[in-house]
Amino acid sequence: MVKRYGSQISFRDAVSEDLESLVEMLSDDELGATRENASLPLDKNYLKAFEQISQDLNNELIVAVLDEVIVGMLQLTIIQYLTHLGTARGLIESVRVKSEFRGSGVGQQLVTEAIQRARARGCGMVQLTSDKTRPDAIRFYRKLGFVGSHEGLKLKL
Repeated sequence: MVKRYGSQISFRDAVSEDLESLVEMLSDDELGATRENASLPLDKNYLKAFEQISQDLNNELIVAVLDEVIVGMLQLTIIQYLTHLGTARGLIESVRVKSEFRGSGVGQQLVTEAIQRARARGCGMVQLTSDKTRPDAIRFYRKLGFVGSHEGLKLKL
């Protein structure tokens, strides 16, 4: 674990009181600033989404905490597939680390935590996508062992 200021990072599931911090992290980069809205009060769609995620047993919002401050987050979704002999997969999305902690190892520990949770839930693989405009993030994921085995496509609705 990364030690900073004499403390260790811990991980837990997000609670509703964390939502403002989570949305703030989601909006704290060039891409997020164009699609998120961290102004208060938060948009009701964030509240609705958080409630749905929290109630879904196949979704986890995981936060990294240091000295009682949230320094990172991600969403892990367990998806049951018929392919690969019916193996489940963990989908990792919305990985964010507070700007002042980027490059400190928080992201690596957070993704490792998600992989461990996916493995504990019987997943045979984990997958993620990263926007092509984020080359540093793509390098980071490759460094963790992820490979660009597929071309991801999206259709905005």
